[in-house]
Amino acid sequence: MTEQEYFVHPSSYIDPGAQVGSGTKIWHFSHIMSGADIGSHCNIGQNVFIANNVKVGNHVKVQNNVSLYEGIVLEDYVFCGPSMVFTNVKTPRSAFPRNTSKDYKTTVVKKGASIGANATIVCGVTIGEWAFVAAGAVVTKDIPAYALVAGVPARHKGWVCQCGITLHFQEDKATCQDCGRKYALNSDNKAAIIE
Repeated sequence: MTEQEYFVHPSSYIDPGAQVGSGTKIWHFSHIMSGADIGSHCNIGQNVFIANNVKVGNHVKVQNNVSLYEGIVLEDYVFCGPSMVFTNVKTPRSAFPRNTSKDYKTTVVKKGASIGANATIVCGVTIGEWAFVAAGAVVTKDIPAYALVAGVPARHKGWVCQCGITLHFQEDKATCQDCGRKYALNSDNKAAIIE
C-alpha cells in the first residue's frame, strides 16, 4: 500500500508490514504495529496504539487515547470513544508475564457498535451489532445486538436503533422516532430489526 492511498500525520509511526486501507486517516502521535490490519476510510485519532494481529474493519472511528491490544477485532462502522480501554489478559501479573498469543483473549466488537468515552471492556467478550456502551461503563460479559448498557458493571438498560436513538417497545414492537426503522423482541427477549 502506498502512502498516497491513506493519510499519516508525520508524528505517527506505521511499522513495516502493517496494512492500512485507502482513505484512512491516522492522526498525531499514533503507533501502528507490523501485524495490524486496518480497513478503508477509518479515522484513527491522536495517541492511538494498534498492536500486532489487531483487525479493524472499514469506516471505524477510534478516538484519541485508545489502545487496541492483540486479540481485539473491530468490525465495520465501530465507534470507540475517547480514552476508552480494552484489556486482553484476564489475570495480569507483572511477576508472571502473560504476553504470548495463547494468553490473549479475543474481544469482538460487531458491526456498528459504539463504545462511549472512558468505558472499559474486559477481554473475552462480544459486543453485538449496533449495541451502545455508555460512557464510563465496565463491560464484563457479552452484550446482545441493539442493547444499551451502562454502569459498573455494565447492565442492560434498554435498546437502541441502528441510528443510535433509544427505542421504546410496546407489546414487543418499536419504531425509531428518528429514522423509522422497525424492531421486535424475539423469543429470547432480544431486539431484532424487522424493517
